[in-house]
Amino acid sequence: MRCYMKRVALITGGARGIGFGIAKCLAKENYNLAVCGRSGEESTTEALSELRKSGAEVLYCKCDISDSESRRNMIDKIKENYGRLDTLVNNAGIAPSERKDILDASEESFDKLISVNLKGPYFLTQLVANWMIEQKKTDDSFQGKIVNVTSISSTVASVNRGDYCISKAGLSMTTKLWAARLGEFDIPAYEIRPGIIQTDMTSKVKGKYDKLIDEGLLPQARWGYPEDIGKAVAMLARGDMPYSTGCVLTVDGGLTLERL
Repeated sequence: MRCYMKRVALITGGARGIGFGIAKCLAKENYNLAVCGRSGEESTTEALSELRKSGAEVLYCKCDISDSESRRNMIDKIKENYGRLDTLVNNAGIAPSERKDILDASEESFDKLISVNLKGPYFLTQLVANWMIEQKKTDDSFQGKIVNVTSISSTVASVNRGDYCISKAGLSMTTKLWAARLGEFDIPAYEIRPGIIQTDMTSKVKGKYDKLIDEGLLPQARWGYPEDIGKAVAMLARGDMPYSTGCVLTVDGGLTLERL
């Protein structure tokens, strides 16, 4: 097992969309990276190459975060390769396979989405938190951090994708739980709550939101970009908010701002 002096971050779903924006920003912060996804590494070649050009070492882990053995194997691989982990970014998540009114939604869709979006990051954080505690006990200067990427859907109801809203609301609560539990070890947990972000996941509704944005939906009249989320994560990973465990950073262009 090698031990690196550079800090190491694990970004789930870090080779595409918001996760890739986060990975790029953390690479600029002089982090080495572990990036995971459900597909094979061959499908992420372009993204990983771009990250490595920024000077970061990048370890790719094929991982289904809803599966306990897959999670353990990923953490073992990071331990073997880097010997440390300083920041966990729980970013990976899926959208409903089909949007259905909650009067008609299926249990199958609910179970799959909750397993990936909520159970996966909850128990991945458990694994990582125990490792971070071990690192803190052996090195008092160690500064671990947990960052959960949720959504404005954790508080804004969408009755045609209730499972997604519930998964994000649950992840918001896990931030509070881990912030409370890890406080004694000085390992903060944070939540980033994105709004309408331009990714492949939102490409199917681009026309709808282009129109709404033009009509005044947002005080800041543009789509959000993955790098908007990445910059917020980078601020937390740098340690710029050391006395704010449990805080929520809303990055939504003012979408959820109360207005008259």
